[in-house]
Amino acid sequence: MITEPARNVPAEEAQRLLAVHEGRLAPAMATVSSQFLVIQGRTQLLLTLATLTLTITGFSGPRIAASCLTARLLLAAGLVIVLAGVVLLLASLRIRWLPQLLEGTPIESLERMIRYRDRKTRWYSWELVVMVLGLGCYVGAVVVYLLVGDPVGVH
Repeated sequence: MITEPARNVPAEEAQRLLAVHEGRLAPAMATVSSQFLVIQGRTQLLLTLATLTLTITGFSGPRIAASCLTARLLLAAGLVIVLAGVVLLLASLRIRWLPQLLEGTPIESLERMIRYRDRKTRWYSWELVVMVLGLGCYVGAVVVYLLVGDPVGVH
């Protein structure tokens, strides 16, 4: 029987983390810090995909756009949406160091860090949706181009 995962409540997660680390805040903070590395790595991957999309468009965009109106519209939509995704990514890259969140008891500090991590994770989810939508439009333009053919290359 498959059960739904428990809803993440920062206070409960903070208590579990401190319990696992025998009440020591430093190793609990290290656990949360490593989770930020995952978010950062995935964000970097999205930025790399966006950069590749924009670079490839510089080379092949005019030919794709010349193939037909559908390819042009998909290409334009894909680029605008990918750029919107980049803006979201850049907005979410604002750094707040974990020691800046130390205030009050260890449990309160850890809860604050977990809430911050959860906000970053939610931002990443939205960024991913926007980027996938934009890349989907871009790939659609390439597929249409391949189906229609290259009018520039045909004489």
